[in-house]
Amino acid sequence: MTPSPQPPIEHTEPHGHNGHAHAGPGPSDGHPGGHSDRPSDSHFDGGSRGASDGGSDGHPPGPTHGHGHSHGHGPAAPVSKHLRKVIAAVLIPFAVAVFVGMVVLWPGGAPGHERTGVGFDRQTQQGVVVSIEQVDCKSVNAAQVPTTGTPAAPGSSGGQAAPSGECKKATVEVTSGPDKGRTFVEVVQPGAPRQLEDGQEVVVAYAPDAPRDLQYSVIDVNRKLPMALLAGIFAVAVVVVGRMRGLFALVALVVSFGVLTLFILPAILQGSNPLVVAVVGASAIMLIALYMCHGLTARTSVAVLGTLVSLLLIGLLGSGFIDWAFLSGNTDDNTGLIHGLYPDIDMSGLLLAGVIIGSLGVLDDVTVTQTSAVWELHHADPSMGPRALYRAAIRIGRDHIASVVNTLVLAYAGAALPLLLLFSIANSSMGSVANSELVAEEIVRTLVGSIGLVASVPVTTVLAALVVSADRPGSPAGAPAAGPVRGRGRRRKR
Repeated sequence: MTPSPQPPIEHTEPHGHNGHAHAGPGPSDGHPGGHSDRPSDSHFDGGSRGASDGGSDGHPPGPTHGHGHSHGHGPAAPVSKHLRKVIAAVLIPFAVAVFVGMVVLWPGGAPGHERTGVGFDRQTQQGVVVSIEQVDCKSVNAAQVPTTGTPAAPGSSGGQAAPSGECKKATVEVTSGPDKGRTFVEVVQPGAPRQLEDGQEVVVAYAPDAPRDLQYSVIDVNRKLPMALLAGIFAVAVVVVGRMRGLFALVALVVSFGVLTLFILPAILQGSNPLVVAVVGASAIMLIALYMCHGLTARTSVAVLGTLVSLLLIGLLGSGFIDWAFLSGNTDDNTGLIHGLYPDIDMSGLLLAGVIIGSLGVLDDVTVTQTSAVWELHHADPSMGPRALYRAAIRIGRDHIASVVNTLVLAYAGAALPLLLLFSIANSSMGSVANSELVAEEIVRTLVGSIGLVASVPVTTVLAALVVSADRPGSPAGAPAAGPVRGRGRRRKR
């Protein structure tokens, strides 16, 4: 088991780094294994192990340093052709099944319906405030003239105003649709949370069945310009920092929204099972986004497999606990409106679909990070076996789990903050709040997604460690691969 002295391998010298010639014997001084706990030494792990194999046994460090240095730098060797075939045998049928599922379930557009005029199901046009006039609230008939559409406070009516207050009488011009150029009057009360300004662009609702003077009303302001500017800043920042990888990430983001809006949402509205649609759509988004952002490599394929296993676990847990907790998915005005317009939609299935899609984005981050960690650890020390790789990478994964789960919980809590504040005002106990269906949905969503995230770390780490360690391809010259083989033999001897 003790290796014989190796002469310097001349053909590896052009690949070395001149500034590293003095670093070879360093790690072996007093450390037979050639390992260092310092992050700055990780770059030398592959080469220093080769050097220590010679130096620690009494052989001169110079020649063995040349051999160890030959495989300590450059990109990690790809997995063998046999292993790539095994990965392809798993992923290609899965990709074909996803494609067939999208073809079978493709909706061809959302079904039409007659607008109810309730909530978001209203005809809307664009408008602009052309003039503002300050008037006494007593001089306007607030019960007849439309206000800004903001619900009145409890215990008051929309037409009541402070007797001595001043209201704004806004003249709004419709700038789109068949009534372009038509004007109407909007009264803004002093206590309204949304105040109108001269020249402000607004969104107006059209009610064709109402009296002519009440057909149009302001329901929101136009925020397209600041949102478009913010999106542009985001895109520029991603491309400047990420360069081509960032550009591909933006393209993948557009494709993901395309799958969501062109396939998932219309297919659910057409009556397809929301869970099946979500699984097929999320799988398509996963395949497109991961391979587009990270390349068609074995490393990405392992991340895809880890994400797929975690999504299946989330689907099973979500389905079981949503049924067990009797969560209907119909808890607010929006879901009630959806159920009223499309009564055939399975609302509990829609809730489960939301859990799966919502967890996908964070899963991608975890699985790609863990796979990259395993690959980089193996590149730093090619002699590490799958068990050592798993132990090293899982320590990284534990830190990732803690931060990601906390992020997910806080994200859901932040979205439900007004609701939680309402429960706090009502002095409801924590048990009563958690038992209410509206909060129970978020709890189940958060916990099921978090369990999937936690499980994705060991699953992906195991897959990556097995793939990167097994069946490594040999070098054409044969010599660079000899170092890692001897390292594994010495590790087994210990």
